Amino acid sequence: MGKLHVVDHPLVAHKMTIIRNKHTSVKDFRELVSEIGMLITYEATRDLRLTTKVIETPLCKTEQPTLAGKKIAVCPILRAGLGLVDGVLRMVPSARVAHIGMYRDEETLEPHTYFCKTPKDIADRDIIIVDPMLATGGSAAAAIDEMKKRGCKNIKLLVLVAAPEGVKRIQESHPDVDIYAGALDECLNEHGYIVPGLGDAGDRIFGTK
Repeated sequence: MGKLHVVDHPLVAHKMTIIRNKHTSVKDFRELVSEIGMLITYEATRDLRLTTKVIETPLCKTEQPTLAGKKIAVCPILRAGLGLVDGVLRMVPSARVAHIGMYRDEETLEPHTYFCKTPKDIADRDIIIVDPMLATGGSAAAAIDEMKKRGCKNIKLLVLVAAPEGVKRIQESHPDVDIYAGALDECLNEHGYIVPGLGDAGDRIFGTK
């Protein structure tokens, strides 16, 4: 079964507290989401394989570690997932970017895919799906389905805040996918929002509410 990795780091905890605060400005919220995404990516890429190459320092030639050419694609779930992309790319500048557009039926809470654009070699890449919130898990599960339809095999899910209900759904429907989160919250409320959460991440990133 896929593991849940809650990033236990003082900087992540501190920045998470700021973005939870309803008085945090759009500018600060957007910047902090990117920063937290970068810190979580640091943990999510801990298993990247290394090889070595010979370089020349100012003093001598030496054999040193370097990434083993593993290709990565970051895949934001539109629109809120866009807020995490820059943070991932700051850690993995060579990554390609795929996009999945989904909207949630407010009555059934189930996702509907309306857009999916990926690099041509997506099946050969390790995938990091990003979305600020893992609530019911419906959108994340559907996004993972879309990537698997395209032949992707090594997939990770990166979120800021996860609810137990969403974690359970991903672990049951996609037991091969590890989840990386900045925090595991208490529960979902009757409207499907994470509590205590941080509100609607998309609205807070883009200032649309």
